[in-house]
Amino acid sequence: MSAKRFLKWQLSALMVLIWLGVAAAQSGAPYAIAPSNPYQSSIQQAQALVDSHRAVVKIPGMSVSVAVHGKIVWSQGFGFADVENRTMVTPLTKFRIGSVSKTLTASALALLYEQGKLDLDAPVQTYVPAFPTKRWPISTRQVAGHLAGIRHYRNLEFLMAKKFDSVTESLEIFKDDTLLFEPETAYSYSSYGWNLISAVVEGASGEDFLPFMYENVFWPLGMFETVADHNDSLIAYRSDFYQRDEKGNLQNAPYVDNSYKWAGGGFLATTRDLVRFGSAHMQGGFLKQQTLDLFQTPMHTKNGKNTHYGFGWVSRTDEAGRHWVGHSGGSVGGTAFLIIYPESGVVVGILSNESSARYNDLPQTLAGLFIQ
Repeated sequence: MSAKRFLKWQLSALMVLIWLGVAAAQSGAPYAIAPSNPYQSSIQQAQALVDSHRAVVKIPGMSVSVAVHGKIVWSQGFGFADVENRTMVTPLTKFRIGSVSKTLTASALALLYEQGKLDLDAPVQTYVPAFPTKRWPISTRQVAGHLAGIRHYRNLEFLMAKKFDSVTESLEIFKDDTLLFEPETAYSYSSYGWNLISAVVEGASGEDFLPFMYENVFWPLGMFETVADHNDSLIAYRSDFYQRDEKGNLQNAPYVDNSYKWAGGGFLATTRDLVRFGSAHMQGGFLKQQTLDLFQTPMHTKNGKNTHYGFGWVSRTDEAGRHWVGHSGGSVGGTAFLIIYPESGVVVGILSNESSARYNDLPQTLAGLFIQ
């Protein structure tokens, strides 16, 4: 993608964001989208549930959005995006989404797979020649399913503050390390594996990773509120980030630079954008149904153990026996959850601005309120 073309896309997105901001300011209801009548009772129960959860867990700021059959029926902010300046969270507030970034990136893989540009079972060096050959060959499928044996964070790497100028540069962190095990003999969660996935996207598409995500995933889905967490950029409505010390006192989260892991945990988003994305992945449309089924179906180890994880998608059932897919996300100063109930058409997005915020069964419970 040429710099001129990318600039054109950026300007288009900026105009949409300005329009969204004006619309929100003129709506007279900056903290919640006007609910649809059939869900009035569900929304009232959901508001009370979130208020109660925030009070118990002591989360400084949260945003929640719910979509039913592709329509956002509720979107609301709770608490503070900036505690010191008492800036309230609104549906426009952008939070760090952590590992939910993997689910968004999975759609880039899926598109390249559908276009015939990506063989999921070819060695990753087919698309990333600079990645060293290991004791065993590893494929994109294995890496995406956390079955390749690539390591996760070590020591204080999660708090990395170094700026990385490219996806290729970020591979330097782990590319020379040995695999933890023979691929597919075990499941071991690895955000660094998704650094390699972003390099695969670049190699298969011939484009830089971030422009490819904007042009092919975010903007076609109307996700104009989802951006890379660039520290050197002014990003409208970006939340501040918090954590708690050993005594439970709220404090500013340490400075980190997420440029080392865009694909695995480096995006900012609103909950509205998360449910827009989720709504587009309940059934075939944006992706072919066959592709969607492939990517959301859990993989297995060689001995048949179900990992409950597909290509960037967790697949589980709740206590009521209802099937859901989605992903959680934890980052420095942020906690996220995207959950989709495909059979019911319900999508819930939850974001907050604290590292240790706990949701427990809140996503499933909120979704249950809107399942009719």
